Amino acid sequence: MDFSFSKSIIVLLAICALGAYDLSERMKQKTPHLLFACILGTILSFGITRLTDIFIQPGREDPYLLAFAFIFIVLLWRTLFGPWEVQTKVVVLGTFLFWITFQIFNDDDPIERNMRFIAGGVALIPACVWCMLFLRYHRQRLGIVLLMFFAGMLSTAPILFYDQLVRHGIRLNFFAFSLTPESFSRSSDLFISGRLLGSPGIRSTILATLLSFVIVALIEEISKFWVLKKNGQAFCSSIDDAIQYGIIIAIGFAFAENILNSNYFLGFVRQYLLNEASPDIIGFLSNVAGRSVLTNMVHIVSTGVLGYFLGLAWFASSYMEETREREGMFMIVSLIHRLLRLPKKIVFRSFVVFTGLFCAILLHAVFNFLVTLPDILPGNPRTLGDLFSAAPQSPLHMIALLLFPSLFYVCGGFWLLTGLFLRQENMKERAVEM
Repeated sequence: MDFSFSKSIIVLLAICALGAYDLSERMKQKTPHLLFACILGTILSFGITRLTDIFIQPGREDPYLLAFAFIFIVLLWRTLFGPWEVQTKVVVLGTFLFWITFQIFNDDDPIERNMRFIAGGVALIPACVWCMLFLRYHRQRLGIVLLMFFAGMLSTAPILFYDQLVRHGIRLNFFAFSLTPESFSRSSDLFISGRLLGSPGIRSTILATLLSFVIVALIEEISKFWVLKKNGQAFCSSIDDAIQYGIIIAIGFAFAENILNSNYFLGFVRQYLLNEASPDIIGFLSNVAGRSVLTNMVHIVSTGVLGYFLGLAWFASSYMEETREREGMFMIVSLIHRLLRLPKKIVFRSFVVFTGLFCAILLHAVFNFLVTLPDILPGNPRTLGDLFSAAPQSPLHMIALLLFPSLFYVCGGFWLLTGLFLRQENMKERAVEM
């Protein structure tokens, strides 16, 4: 049977029209937020996807037109996270994601579509498990959980959009200045070669790799910070809430990353389940488990820590009153307050937000760097024995280099986040400070 995108849209719009009529009959005494949310989510999804197509269609080389399209995409993107109630936000984001998913599946061939469906179903299982693990500390409404999860999925858009600009060599001309996005590795190479002329090759490679991961972490964590701030502040009543919101956003981000990146779950399906000889179920599950535990935990720890510091900023007044006598950070805040003569609450908020972003970016970048380091070191060592050139019989060959970042982020991350959840001042319900 042929699959027609236009016919499917007509059928779905007809269903939506019938649903809208039914809703209007059922909600005569209520404001029809759901109908508004469905319409807005549909308009924004088609608007953003059509504008995005301008960048990837051949022959579209006018940098002024592309710059205007970029500005409109940013404006529509901001509209997607409007100041509505939880239910309205969830339906807007859910409708937007539905249409984006529909278009992705429509563009795939049948085999690719089945692969993506399997990858999505498998990736959803660890996402649900992670949510249940961290929601046990502090129960949240289902609407809040869905809102943060959807927002986390959408926070992958900036890094994906930037990647498309780089792949197609797009130049944006904003009249006063022009931008030509470069790949992270190339930008890092140019920076290192310009700053460290004459440095040894291995040192330049290591520094360039580290810097490229810092840039990636910067974009991803700022994106998660933005959606957390836009969606979480109005519904947050404790610092624990902010931590949980950050964690759920991180889980949503990791879920979208796992199913959109062809090297992750989609690649695992292609490599292990579509083997013509026989499917390698064990290989598939081991790779899925490794990525589900380790890389998900990196996002969870990074954005969970960011959520903690953002919670401090949201409840700055009450937190400062309760803890200023026993917190070392207030010494720095007081010093900046005296030097710049700014209100202490503003200084405190700015300081903790900057600290949270710095910690999140550092945690994220360091992990990516550590797991990649064996690939750029001479000889590509995989164990401690390889690294130190130990004898073949040495037990050091049994200790993988990846074991150390794995233990640090999984075990250390659980310990850190559990400690933050159980702190009395973080559990206390507080009034929202806008």
